[in-house]
Amino acid sequence: MKVAVTSKGKDLSSQVDPRFGRAAYILVVDTSSFEFEVLDNSKNADAFKGAGIQAASMVSEKGAEVLLTGFCGPNAYKTLQAAGIKVANDAGGTVRDAVTAFKEGRLSFADQANVEGHW
Repeated sequence: MKVAVTSKGKDLSSQVDPRFGRAAYILVVDTSSFEFEVLDNSKNADAFKGAGIQAASMVSEKGAEVLLTGFCGPNAYKTLQAAGIKVANDAGGTVRDAVTAFKEGRLSFADQANVEGHW
């Protein structure tokens, strides 16, 4: 399974970035092998608006089934839900920690956005 994790850096030891749309990077991680692809989200992070929607589209295009992050706004959440991507808003620590917590069932899926837009 592929999961997308918002990240402050480009590797598994990087800290989870709590912001989805404005995260510096998004790592798409295979939960079995921990192999990953780095998505540069800087273009979206600097956008005046629509950052979450654009980031959600990138995640969807890479085939992720789950997003692990800290905060997800309403437009991004709706876009992810429409693509069939589940969202866990309580991820923290390193990217590796977040993926491990997900695999162990310690993260719960959100049923709505947990911040207002433009956060």
